[in-house]
Amino acid sequence: MDIYILDLLVIGLLLLAVTLGSGWIGRLPLSYALIYLIVGIILSPYGFNLVRARPDTAFLERLTEFVVLISLFSCGLKMNRPLKAWAWNSTIRLIGFLMPISIFAIAAIGHFFLKLEWGAGILLGAILAPTDPVLASEVQLDDPQDRDELRFGLTSEGGLNDALAFPFVYFGLHWLENDSWESWFGRWVAVDLVWAIAAGLIVGIGVAKGVCWLEQHFTQAQNVDALMEDFIGLSTILISYSLAEIVHGYGFLAVFVAGVVMFSQCLTTERSASRLMFMERLEKLAEIGTILLLGSLLRIEPMLKYAVPGLLIAGSLIFLIRPLGAWVSTIGSPVHPATRWLFGWFGIRGVGSLYYLAYSLGQGLEGEIGELIAWVTIITVTISVTLHGVSSTPLMGWYERHIGGHNALEKELPNPASAD
Repeated sequence: MDIYILDLLVIGLLLLAVTLGSGWIGRLPLSYALIYLIVGIILSPYGFNLVRARPDTAFLERLTEFVVLISLFSCGLKMNRPLKAWAWNSTIRLIGFLMPISIFAIAAIGHFFLKLEWGAGILLGAILAPTDPVLASEVQLDDPQDRDELRFGLTSEGGLNDALAFPFVYFGLHWLENDSWESWFGRWVAVDLVWAIAAGLIVGIGVAKGVCWLEQHFTQAQNVDALMEDFIGLSTILISYSLAEIVHGYGFLAVFVAGVVMFSQCLTTERSASRLMFMERLEKLAEIGTILLLGSLLRIEPMLKYAVPGLLIAGSLIFLIRPLGAWVSTIGSPVHPATRWLFGWFGIRGVGSLYYLAYSLGQGLEGEIGELIAWVTIITVTISVTLHGVSSTPLMGWYERHIGGHNALEKELPNPASAD
């Protein structure tokens, strides 16, 4: 029998099972991502051998890129805060302090324990820096009216660090290509840091405002097909991403910013909810495909070969670097101490790291170093999906019963509908 037909049958049964069983799954210490990962392993050569594809780097890069883009825009549509520093206090701390701490701590472990050159170590740190906006739905904002500080911080962090890890990825790649960093450091600062971030911000704002203007004027002149209207969000993603990349800006940043601007300046509550629902459905479908594929790609031999460095990096990141870094980064923050520790635990790694890995491999990362970085990343993502998938439901349940609503910063926030 055709393997492809059997694959379609299994995926159809999986979709039916997780949909009809979502009420039970939501009460279990399991995330959907963990279920997809297990099914992917079952479909791999170690199970029923129904998924035999070995996709090349370019395909993996484009697949993960598309998944992250949808999720970033979805995150942007949930940002219910005024664009003022006090309202984004947790985000600024998690991006401005925790992300660099994580990158350079991983780089140091890679350099001193795994004998990696500093360039390779920084690249590994940058690949593992993004927390995942795709797989962390259990701990992120459910809707734009949710004012919880933990959920907001994790959602906004996931939306921004998928873009702002890029300068460090470029830094590591430049260093691997030329270890005389003085010859390219100035260009890195000017182009990869300052220009690319500024261009991403400008394009994201400009595209969102332009699309909103067109949408308002066209809907006044004639009715837009309700079934087609949600595609405006998808078009905004594609336009903002492509224009930002054309001018050498960060497309991920442009897409997230476009979502933020679109929610805050031009969407009614009803239209925002409809657009967000459409994006989340696309995100769920993309998540299934990506994590199934990840599970089917796991191989025992290379994972055993790189088990020691993989467990060292994953264990250090999940149990030491992220928790302590989050605690240090939130010193002085007016949130509950338990919230600070949960910021540290819920640093879920996933599709964003897989994208940066595929991108780096496509940019010439190869050989023993490339293989080491690849399998350390895959091991770390697999462990993160497993640990966070098991712990997210009970921990968030405990948080909502005992801590939610008690964060000082949260009490200071205005109602989103009246925020200026």
